[in-house]
Amino acid sequence: MKAIRVHETGGPEALSYDDVEVAEPGPGEARVRLAASGVNYIDTYQRSGLYPKELPFTLGLEGAGEVEAVGEGVEELSPGDYVAFASAQGSYAEYVVAPAENLVPFNVTLVEARVAAAVMLQGMTAHYLTHSTFPIQEGQTVLIHAAAGGVGLLLCQMAKMRGATVIGTAGTEEKAGLAKGAGADEVILYTEQDFVAETKRITDGEGVHAVYDGVGKETFDGGLDVLRPRGYMVLFGASSGPVPPLDPQTLNQKGGLFLTRPSLAQYSADREELEWRAESLFSWIGQGNLDVRIGGSYALEDAAQAQRDLEGRKTTGKLLLIP
Repeated sequence: MKAIRVHETGGPEALSYDDVEVAEPGPGEARVRLAASGVNYIDTYQRSGLYPKELPFTLGLEGAGEVEAVGEGVEELSPGDYVAFASAQGSYAEYVVAPAENLVPFNVTLVEARVAAAVMLQGMTAHYLTHSTFPIQEGQTVLIHAAAGGVGLLLCQMAKMRGATVIGTAGTEEKAGLAKGAGADEVILYTEQDFVAETKRITDGEGVHAVYDGVGKETFDGGLDVLRPRGYMVLFGASSGPVPPLDPQTLNQKGGLFLTRPSLAQYSADREELEWRAESLFSWIGQGNLDVRIGGSYALEDAAQAQRDLEGRKTTGKLLLIP
């Protein structure tokens, strides 16, 4: 089979389009023929060495497809089932062998396989952020950075489901329109406006209950300034670079703020929680209540270009690789 491998860490040029033997599933595993694989920032962190892994390795954590074979002891899945996943290493490939416990079945007649692949990591991230990390209550106001990105568009929709007033940030009028289409009540063009001043104006100086920040370095300090007393800074990514060390006294001075840096692994650690989040997404999609925007589909061999586009902030919605 073909797979995208990393032999030495570096930029997108470090990705190698290799021939790899198709593996047989071991005990507790299943082999999935992939219909699509998700492209995510964590993939770029692994490629660059920011998140070190033993070399060489096949990139990718997310995808969806059809079960071809199951290993010993796997009773919950059968060949022909369609499954999706967000935490099975090696999805930049034509096939992946993954622990069955990481695979969530879905009804392919209700949710297209490419959509299932597109929603798993970003969708479950938006779910845990809005339902668990800072469980939004009706009437609260939240600020969502990069509101037209893959996670941002889903965050906007879920925050509105929970009754929030949503303020988003975006870099262009086109992206602002997408964020508004996903439910954002106000969108601040950060390329033309100071998001701190605008957020304070929109909230009549009161600030927001929570900031959802996947950008990091460029937005973090300003985000603290727009929180109301005892507000939550939910830092879940670092697309502009890591946030510098912070003196905890700063949180006191700015109003007794809360700061958390969660990840999906901590919010899908057991099977029950994983199924709750994934099945909520599939149900909303099937009912037409959640729109998943696929911003670009690339051939597997073009994975390097997909990552360049993602890192260059040239994209909206989700990027997929098609084997």
